[in-house]
Amino acid sequence: MTMQRPALPFLRSSRKGLLTVAASASLLLPGAAHALFEDGDARRAILELRGRVDQLQLVDQNHSSEIQQMRSSLLELQSQISSLRSEIASLRGEKEELTRELQQFRDGVDGRLKQFEPAQVQVDGAEFSAQPAEQQAYEAALDLLRNGDYARSRDAFTGFLKDYPQSGYAPSARFWLGNSYYATRQYQQAIDTFNAMLRQAPQHERAPEAALSIANSQIELKNVTAAKQTLQNLINVYPNSDAAGSARERLARLR
Repeated sequence: MTMQRPALPFLRSSRKGLLTVAASASLLLPGAAHALFEDGDARRAILELRGRVDQLQLVDQNHSSEIQQMRSSLLELQSQISSLRSEIASLRGEKEELTRELQQFRDGVDGRLKQFEPAQVQVDGAEFSAQPAEQQAYEAALDLLRNGDYARSRDAFTGFLKDYPQSGYAPSARFWLGNSYYATRQYQQAIDTFNAMLRQAPQHERAPEAALSIANSQIELKNVTAAKQTLQNLINVYPNSDAAGSARERLARLR
C-alpha cells in the first residue's frame, strides 16, 4: 500500500496565496468593471465635447469670415457713398453753373429781343410806338443834319421815309428833309417836302415852321406873290405861333 506524502509547506503556502489573490480578484472585479465603464463614458463625453468645440470653432470661423465679409462690404459701401456724395456735390456745382449760364443766356436773349421790341417815344410833341431800328435810323439822319452834312442827311431822311412810310417819325422826318433840301439850295424840292408834311400832319408841332420855310423857299425862287400868300395863310392858320410872328415881319417887308 502506497502512502501519500504530506504536502510540502511551500506548496501549501503558494496555494493559499493563489486562493487569496483569487479571492481578492473576485472581490475587486465589480468595482473594476464599473471603473472601466465610467472611463468609456468619459471618453465619449470628451469626444463629443471635442466635436462640439470643433463645430463651435468652425462656426466661429464661419462667423469671423462673414463678419470680415460684412466689414469689407461696409467699407466698399462707405466708399461708394463717399463717391456718390462727391458726384452729387459735383452735379450740384454743375447745376448751379448751368443755372447761371441759363440765366445769362436768358438775359442775353431778353436783351436781344428788346432790340427788336417797339418802345414809346416822344418827338416834336407827338408820342408813338417805334421799333429800335426805326428810332436809330431817324436819329442817325438827324445827327447828320445837326453836323452840317446836309447832302448825306437828305439821303438818310429819304431812305428813312422809304423804309418807314407809316412811322410816327414821318412828319418830323419830312420837316428835316425839307430843311436838308433848303440847305443844299434845292428849293422846289424843299417846298414839295414841306407841303407833303403839312398835308400829312397839319397839327404837327413844327407845321408853322414848315409853312414859314415854304415861304422862304418861294422867296429864294423869286416867287414873291406865292410867298406873300403862304405867309398870310400861315398867320391865319397858326396865329399864335412864333412862326406867325416872323411871318408878319416878313410880309411887312415884302409889301
